[in-house]
Formats: sequence, structure tokens, C-alpha cells
Amino acid sequence: MKSVIHKAGLLLSTATLVLALPLGSAQAQERNVTVAVSIPAATHGWTGGVVYHAEQAEKEVEAAFANVDVVLSTASSATAQVSALEDLSATRKLDALVILPFTSEELTGPVEQIKEKGTFISVVDRGLADPTIQDLYVAGDNIAVGANTARWLSDKLGGEGEIVVLRGIPTVIDDERIKGFSDVINKTNIKILDIQYANWNQDEAFKLMQDYLAKYPKIDAVWANDDDMLLGVVEAVDRAGRKDIKYALGGNGMKQVIEMVKEGNERTPVSTPYPPSMIKSAIYMTAAQFAGQAPMRGSFLLGAPLITPENADQFYFPDSPF
Repeated sequence: MKSVIHKAGLLLSTATLVLALPLGSAQAQERNVTVAVSIPAATHGWTGGVVYHAEQAEKEVEAAFANVDVVLSTASSATAQVSALEDLSATRKLDALVILPFTSEELTGPVEQIKEKGTFISVVDRGLADPTIQDLYVAGDNIAVGANTARWLSDKLGGEGEIVVLRGIPTVIDDERIKGFSDVINKTNIKILDIQYANWNQDEAFKLMQDYLAKYPKIDAVWANDDDMLLGVVEAVDRAGRKDIKYALGGNGMKQVIEMVKEGNERTPVSTPYPPSMIKSAIYMTAAQFAGQAPMRGSFLLGAPLITPENADQFYFPDSPF
């Protein structure tokens, strides 16, 4: 089948999980299992990667298990995602829901209502406001994304300077990244001049960075929190011809940014990984819950080591959409 696209809007390796899944095919054929996957639409590069990997997982899981139906739904806003979940829940019996929430607060109530029907809940990346709702949580280590970047930046600036920060959208993962970054910076003499939301969007980041440049005559570094936003920041800085900004850093490991790291770019010499393929891992793990006799409970965090010119090849995937 089997995608229903709503246009309204790890510790375990992928390879290991793929190999494990076929072992449980006999168990899966004893019943029909519906796994709904609800994710944001490809509104920027990272979520484009999420959609790509979710589509791949849908094909692979359904090929492995004849009676497992993966129903994929995308939404371009939190409101659209809530509406899509209501439609899915009303028209199908959902054995499991794998969800990457558009925003944490708005999706918590709707997911809780589905949970109350006995559905297994797997949350990916952007946590819910109430973590007790989830059975499984798969994400990158957002605290480490922020903290590792801040430690590197503090070391390069000698613990002194003035910086600006761009936030993503109001979610648990954005809060965690900012906390990891701020906790390190607050122990130095580095001053955060400004910190505002740019919604993980390149165009919005470009406009916000223009505002920062107009407001602050001297900025030593920028942390954009995300590589899509970083591209907007770099464009704004280049257009303004500002030479005072020593470093412009992002995160997530976009291949375009990894190329900058590989080339030894002086302004963007490091990044941190946050692979969109984590949605695929979550779908595999959820299927294993029903078909592989492999109970899945708990939280699985992917590491966030610094990506440098020395190790960048390990994180560079030129055929990936992100």
C-alpha cells in the first residue's frame, strides 16, 4: 500500500535491526499489525532527510513482514499533524505510532489520547511535553550537541568574546541544545549578545542574522543550532562583508556543511552529527516490538562527537538528501 500522505499541511545499528527483522516474520503473520508513522513534511533539509528515510523504512519493513502495514503521514504544521493523527486514529486500529512531533506542547495531548487506546508509542527527536506517554524514545544527544560545540568555541575564543545564538522552534530538543550550550558558555567570560528563534529555517535565519549584524557592530562568533539556519547566517554575513565574525557554527551534519569541514573552512571548521535516519531506526525498533520477539522500551540516544576535518569522511554521505 501504503502511504497516506496528508498534504494539509542508538545504540542499535540499522544493519543489525534489518537483519533481525525477518527472523520474526512468522509471528507477524499471525495478526495484522498497523504501525502509523507521523512526521513533519520536508519543510527544510533535515526533515527532507527524515521523509526520505521514513519512506525507505516503510518499504523495507513491509517487504519483511507481509502483515505489517506501515502508514506514513506527513504534515506541514503542528495543527496539520494533530488533524492527521485524529484521522488516522478514527479510521484505523493503530497497534503502534511512531511520531516525530512538529512541536512538543501541541502534540502531547493528541498523542496521549492515542496512547489511551492501547497503542504503543515511539517518539523520535522532538520529545513530548510529558515523557511518560512514550514507550520508546529515539533521538540524538541534544545536550551534547550544544555542549560539545560550546566547549570547542570557548577554547578557540580563549574564553572571551561576544556571540549571538539562533534558536530553532519551541521543542524539547531545542531547549536541550540551548541548555547544553549555555551551561558551558555561562562558565566562561563569553557574552551572549542575543538569542532568538529562527525556526530551523534558512530564510528566517538570514533575516535574523541581518538584524543581528545591524544591531551589533562587533560579533566574534555565531551559533546557529542547525545547519539549515547556518547557511542563512553565512549568506547574511557574506553579503554584509563582516570580517569580525571568526566562527559560524551549526549542527546536524548536513552534507553541504560537512563539505565545508572537509575543505578546512576557517569560519566553519567543525560540526556535530544529528542524523535524520534516526526515524528509520525507530520504525525498525517498533516493528521488532511486534514481530521480532524483541521488546523495546526506554530511551536510545545517538552520540554527538565533533565532526572535524580528520573524521569528516565518516559522516559524509553524498547520496543523502541531507
